[in-house]
Formats: sequence, structure tokens, C-alpha cells
Amino acid sequence: MIDRVILIGFMCSGKSTVGRLLAERLGWDFLDFDATIEMEQGMDVHEIFARRGEAAFRALERDLTERIAPRRRVVLAPGGGWVTQPELLEELRPGSLTAWLKVGPRTVLERHRRQGGVRPLLTVEEQEEQVPALITAREPFYRRADYALDTESRQPAELAAELADWVAREGDS
Repeated sequence: MIDRVILIGFMCSGKSTVGRLLAERLGWDFLDFDATIEMEQGMDVHEIFARRGEAAFRALERDLTERIAPRRRVVLAPGGGWVTQPELLEELRPGSLTAWLKVGPRTVLERHRRQGGVRPLLTVEEQEEQVPALITAREPFYRRADYALDTESRQPAELAAELADWVAREGDS
């Protein structure tokens, strides 16, 4: 029985947007890891990386994962690098459907610029090189998902509807 959905994928793939829509469709809770960590730490992710470093941020992700592991009927949107700690996915996998929201480098850069956001692992000067390299490095982790959805030309509501159908089908098996 599926009672949790984990959306994985690179930054700007739509995990938060699709996750909220999916949770609403299912009548489940939604938890955005980055937003939760920012609220708990009183600073944004970029600031955590700058002040404490990536290792400290990954430790915060591990702690949050352990705390939410018992939750059911929830859609989870961890940050893009969360999957680089494969034991976290395995900890949540029982009863979960994992979906990789695939996005290409050009779309990441376009969405990132539109959002005007600051991402901790992207320096302004080297984004064109960093994004493809990070996607390539993380792809083996993303491929561990149960399903992959291309987000390039599809609307978030369409993706959420497809995921809700998968949850219903998996729940019936």
C-alpha cells in the first residue's frame, strides 16, 4: 500500500509545485524539506550553506528524514541533493512511491533566472557549467526512483494528476 510519495529531482524541477498539487489531489499533507529546514533554522538554505557548509546542511536533511519517517499520507519534496545520501531514500522507501521529476540544464537555468533565486551550489559566474555537471553526477541517484516524469513540456497539474493515478493503481495492487 502506497501512503507516501517522495518527489526527487534536480533544483527547479518542480518538486514543490507538483508536490503541493499532488497532496491537494490526494487529500494528504505536503512537506517541503528546504522550507522546513529554513523555518527551523531561521535562515535560508543559501545562508546555511554559506555559514555552516554543505555537510551541515546534509546533516539537517538526515535529521529531518529520521523525524518524518513514521509519517503517512504525505507528499515529500526533499532538496535536489538529498538523494546523494542513498540511505535516506531507503529509510523512507517502504510504503512509498518515488518519482523523479526530470529536467534538463537549459530549463533549470531558465527557471532559476525567472525565480530570481539563489542556489547554494550555483555560483553566478559558472552556472552554465555547474548545472550539467551536477545533473550528471546526481542522475544515478535519481534513477533509483520508481517512476520518471519529464517536466520539460508538461504542466505541474498534469504531472500531479499522473502521479495521483499511479498512487491509486499502486494502492490497489
